[in-house]
Amino acid sequence: MSAILTAPAEPVGTLVEARIHWRATVVYGIVGLLALLVSLLTSSGHETTFMVASRSDVAQIAPFALPSRVTGVILSLAALGLVGWVAWLTARRRKAPVWVPIAFGVLVLCVLLVWVMAGNRNALPLTVLLTGALTMSVPLVFGSLSGLLCERSGIINIAIEGQLLGGAFLAVVVASATGNPYVGMIMAPLAGALVGLVLVMFAVRYRIDQIIVGVVLNVLVIGVTNYLFSTVLTANPQNLNSPPRLPTLPIPVLSEIPVIGPVLFRHTIIVYLMYVAVAALQVMVFRSRWGLRMRSVGEHPKAADTVGIKVNRTRVRNTVFGGAVAGFGGAALVAAGLAFTKEMSSGKGYIALAAMILGRWHPKGALAAALLFGFADSLRSVLGNLGSPVPSEFLAMLPYLVTIFAVAGLVGRVRAPAAEGIPYVK
Repeated sequence: MSAILTAPAEPVGTLVEARIHWRATVVYGIVGLLALLVSLLTSSGHETTFMVASRSDVAQIAPFALPSRVTGVILSLAALGLVGWVAWLTARRRKAPVWVPIAFGVLVLCVLLVWVMAGNRNALPLTVLLTGALTMSVPLVFGSLSGLLCERSGIINIAIEGQLLGGAFLAVVVASATGNPYVGMIMAPLAGALVGLVLVMFAVRYRIDQIIVGVVLNVLVIGVTNYLFSTVLTANPQNLNSPPRLPTLPIPVLSEIPVIGPVLFRHTIIVYLMYVAVAALQVMVFRSRWGLRMRSVGEHPKAADTVGIKVNRTRVRNTVFGGAVAGFGGAALVAAGLAFTKEMSSGKGYIALAAMILGRWHPKGALAAALLFGFADSLRSVLGNLGSPVPSEFLAMLPYLVTIFAVAGLVGRVRAPAAEGIPYVK
C-alpha cells in the first residue's frame, strides 16, 4: 500500500497532448487552390467591371474595370496566405481569430465574382447585389430567431416553413382586403403563432415526437394554403390577392452614403424591425432574467422546476412567441407587393433552421448565417439577369448548395440545448 501511495507522478512531458484537427485547414487549402486555378484559367485579355454607386448617392463613384486574371490571382494568393497562417496556428494548437474565416470567405467570393463576370459587357452592381442579399435574408432571419426562441426552450421547431407560409398568406389576404399593407404586416404573426400553438400543444400535452409534428404541420399549412389559393384567392384575386406594396422609408442623410446607405438604410419598415429584433433578442436571451429562465428550461428543466420555474408553461409561451416571429417573417416575403402563390416560401423555413444551427443558437450568429444564404440567393438573381456563363440550373440551386456545405462543415462542432426535443414530465 505504501508503495502505491508514494509512487512518483508521471512527468509532465509524458502527458498525452490534445489531437490536432486539420480538417478546416485542409478544406480552406483546397478551396484556395481551386480559386487560384480558376483565376489562372481566366483569359488574360478579359476585364471585370464593377459598379458601386446609385443615382441618389451624395458622392458618385464611376464604374471601374479590373484585369480579371491578375485580380483573381492576387485575391487567391491572399486567401492562401490566410490558409498558411491558420495552418501555423493549428500546428501550435492555437485558435484562429473569428475574422479569419470571414476574410477568407470574402476573398474567395471576390475571386468567384471576378471570374464569373470576366469579359462580360455588363457591370456587376455591387450595391444591388448587397441590397438584395439583405432583403432576401429578412425572412430567414426571422425564421432563425423563431427557431432559436423555441429550441432554447426545449422545443424543436421544424414547422418554421409552415409559419412563414401562413404568415405570408394572411398578410396578403388582409392587406388586399383592407388596402393597407401595414395591417397585413401586423396580422401575419397570428398565423405563425397559431401553428406554434398547435406544435407545442402536441409536444407538451401529448408528448408526440416534435420533429414529426413539425413536418406534419408544414404539410398541413401547404395543403390548406394551396386549397385556399386555388379556390378563394383565384376566384377573387382583385380583392384578396392584390396586396399594396410596403413603402420604402429611407433614413435621411444615412441613406445617401455611397454603398452603405442603399444597402442598410433604404428599406421598408420590416428590415428596420429586423435590426431591432436581433439586437433586442441578443440582449434579452443572454442578459435578462427572462432569457436565463428560457435557457435553463432548455438545458436542465428539472433544475429549473426545482427553483420554481414553470417548465411547460415557459415552453408554451416561447413557442407561440417564436411562431409569431416566424409569421412576421412571412410578411417579408410579400412586402414588395407580391401576390400569394403556391408554396412561395420555397424551403426558406428549412434554410432558416440551418441558419440557426450555423449561428450556434445566438441571434447575431443566426443573422450572419442568414445573410450568407441571402447573399447566395441574391447572387443567383443578379447573375441570371446579367447573363452568366454558369448554367441557370446551377444558379437556381446555389442557395441550397451553400446551405448544405455550410451546415455540413459545422454541424458536428456545435452543441444544441441539452433538453431540446425531450418532453418534461414531473
